[in-house]
Amino acid sequence: MTDIARAVALLRAGELVAFPTETVYGLGANAANPAAVAKIFAAKGRPADHPLIVHVADATQLDRWAIDIPAAATQLAAAFWPGPLTLILKRHPGVPNAVTGGQDTIGLRVPNHPLALQLLSEFGGGLAAPSANRFGRISPTTAAHVGDELGDRVSLILDGGPCAVGIESTIVDLSGDAPRVLRPGMISAAQIGEALGAPLKSESAQAPVPRVSGSLEAHYAPRTPLCLLPFAALLEASRRALDGGSCVAVLSLSGFPHDARGIIWRQLGNEPQSYARALYAALRELDALGLDLILVELPPDEEDWRGVLDRLRRAAIGSGRPSIAPLT
Repeated sequence: MTDIARAVALLRAGELVAFPTETVYGLGANAANPAAVAKIFAAKGRPADHPLIVHVADATQLDRWAIDIPAAATQLAAAFWPGPLTLILKRHPGVPNAVTGGQDTIGLRVPNHPLALQLLSEFGGGLAAPSANRFGRISPTTAAHVGDELGDRVSLILDGGPCAVGIESTIVDLSGDAPRVLRPGMISAAQIGEALGAPLKSESAQAPVPRVSGSLEAHYAPRTPLCLLPFAALLEASRRALDGGSCVAVLSLSGFPHDARGIIWRQLGNEPQSYARALYAALRELDALGLDLILVELPPDEEDWRGVLDRLRRAAIGSGRPSIAPLT
């Protein structure tokens, strides 16, 4: 029996299977089976009112999970699926409450990974699949990360190599009067507006926001305290930490300064796509070293960096250190 066949059999039996997507590894269960979905919450320690994203094989399955589907959903699916974009739509009455956190909306996406697409095609239904890690912690971008996080809580881990995007999908709400981004990712608001033929309206003028995955103030966090600082302040903080006898590491955009000896230094570069791809693996590596502090250079406040900046700010808060600026 192939790994895909084993995975399909386990999912149909109500078990959990971790699988790769282009963003992060997901912890999958049959979205139509409330008992199977409940196992996701138990394995992750996830709050029961926190909704899940349902992964489907293609856009033709939208009406199995959603109703009152607007034209904007069809436009965005055509532009970005398969890909790292989740659409929030009005839920179909048959969708289990466990999937939606009791809300009248549902998150749907088509992942852009050949193994995930093969699994979804052969399974023939939707897979509820949050990130395959314990709730609030750093998302996994390799199969080994999933094993480290969940161990025998998951029946099977499909190994599809490192994730190509590296942070979670952009979430766009289409359940209200106008589209709005609820979670930034590597597909930008500008790209979404371009696909729709009009820029997105500001969120402040719109109706109450549905709860969505990854929207809590503290999330994606290492156990090691993490502080997000501009480069000059980061250097000063690292020197103070070293002078105080602390073990400190730095994640930077730029190069290693000559006077930074004694610091564990990881340079992720100044290009947002490659930075995002490497981010979670780098945080996991440093978190495993037993350090006193991780210092992260503040990325540019630019559209292409919105998803990365969002994850770093939530990680700083989740680690017990306030970020340098409020979440927006």
